[in-house]
Amino acid sequence: MLKKRDVQEAPVLFDLMSDPEVFPYVRHKAYSSDEFYFLTKQTMEAEERGELISRTIVDEYFNPIGTINLFDMENKAGFLATWIGKPYFGKGYNKLAKDAFFEELFYQHDMDAIFIKIRRANVRSLKAVLKIPFVMYGNESYPAVFEKINPQEEPVYDLYVITKENYFSHMESAAEGEEAM
Repeated sequence: MLKKRDVQEAPVLFDLMSDPEVFPYVRHKAYSSDEFYFLTKQTMEAEERGELISRTIVDEYFNPIGTINLFDMENKAGFLATWIGKPYFGKGYNKLAKDAFFEELFYQHDMDAIFIKIRRANVRSLKAVLKIPFVMYGNESYPAVFEKINPQEEPVYDLYVITKENYFSHMESAAEGEEAM
């Protein structure tokens, strides 16, 4: 479901990202295929420097269909940003990609928290985050982070968080439930 980013996939991903139902919600927007190629190259270089973690989401035929990233990494925490092309909406790829990415982040990269900021007007992303059984609403429990993502007087974003503790606890409970069957 996930692979390391590759500049060769840039034209396909740019076409998917350009869709009006996807583009407004993409963190790093590109307005041309060349610009997206350049952003992909910058992203790969930033990952080599340890500034972020970025993966391409692929379908069962290994076609690139979106990206999943952890940005603004600091103190073993970072912000999740995901987008999937419109032809792949509602087919379960988002959940599969997030499951694989969370496992990588908590087990291989030893992250402690994954923050998710969701624009209050983005119903699709809100529905997706609420499907994650181990996500917590974070506006009150992480006030400094909430204020950082909402520097204006009227909040634009809500904050959600996935902690390593909640993730491991959920995975342990799920494993115990499977053993009982």
